[in-house]
Amino acid sequence: MTFLPQRCLIVGPSWVGDMVMAQSLLKVLKQRFPQLAIDVLAPAWSRPILDRMPEVRKAVEMPLGHGSLQLLTRYRLGTSLRVEAYDWAIVLPNSYKSALIPFWARIPRRTGFTGEQRYGLLNDRRRLDKQLLTQTVQRFVALGLEPGITSAPRCPDPSLRVDSARAMEVAITFKIDPQRPIAALAPGAEYGPAKRWPADYFAQTAVMLEQQGYQVMILGSEKDREPAQVIAHESTATDLAGRTSLGEVVDLLSLARITITNDSGLMHVAAAAGSAVVAIYGSSDPGFTPPMTKKAQILSLGLDCSPCFQRECPLGHTACLVDLKPDRVLRAVEELMA
Repeated sequence: MTFLPQRCLIVGPSWVGDMVMAQSLLKVLKQRFPQLAIDVLAPAWSRPILDRMPEVRKAVEMPLGHGSLQLLTRYRLGTSLRVEAYDWAIVLPNSYKSALIPFWARIPRRTGFTGEQRYGLLNDRRRLDKQLLTQTVQRFVALGLEPGITSAPRCPDPSLRVDSARAMEVAITFKIDPQRPIAALAPGAEYGPAKRWPADYFAQTAVMLEQQGYQVMILGSEKDREPAQVIAHESTATDLAGRTSLGEVVDLLSLARITITNDSGLMHVAAAAGSAVVAIYGSSDPGFTPPMTKKAQILSLGLDCSPCFQRECPLGHTACLVDLKPDRVLRAVEELMA
């Protein structure tokens, strides 16, 4: 019998970049099933992202933090969702606990990769072929297709919805002139220092961009205050790290002509908001989580020791980032703008 789902619950990821990439799956689901109602179970912080995805009917708040088990809370949430009468659940994380809520919600079809012995929780288990599905986004999209695919699926680029008038208001609130060319810098990376280009390199780049007429803004969370202060001290860039909401960041990035960023959540947000992106990779693999936009330059030195996927350089030199100089980044900006 042909499977024609009406209501789908997506168990979303716990990272900003992954949540943005999950929109590719949502787009594919809407292409396959135009009438499908899609809800996303995700942390509260992700609502400003999900609100910008027209494919999402509503966000269902996951009240637990990343790594927290709390079986009773999960059981209560699962049973409370039975009233929604979902007929399909797609579980994006590979953990055991992430499959519990759809099981307790009694969703008839529960799709996900087999990881962590989830045999009793998922009844549409897929084997993850890492040689075929080399990118995170491909793995998300594959779960929305019929099993048994023999080639990597086409993944539409994420595209977050932005109200241009609202974006202008946000810019003016933070003393950014939306009529001037804007460059955004995102010096943070939650994973660790082996993914963070040196702050003084960002500062040198900010100065060179200002000399070319750009208005530079620094974006990030409260955790990025230290590198942001270094950049702001050595340039006239506007330091907004820790001062904006995630929704405001989306608006500001939609106005940025160019964003220079580490491999981070904001890299994916910038690409989905429409900014051109220069993405700097150190310990991570640019082939695994590339920015999903045609307006991108990916910079990676491809050293023998990288990608090591470590939070801190195991060799102590972080040459994959230190040896990538600001003039190379500026050339990438110029090539994109040309």
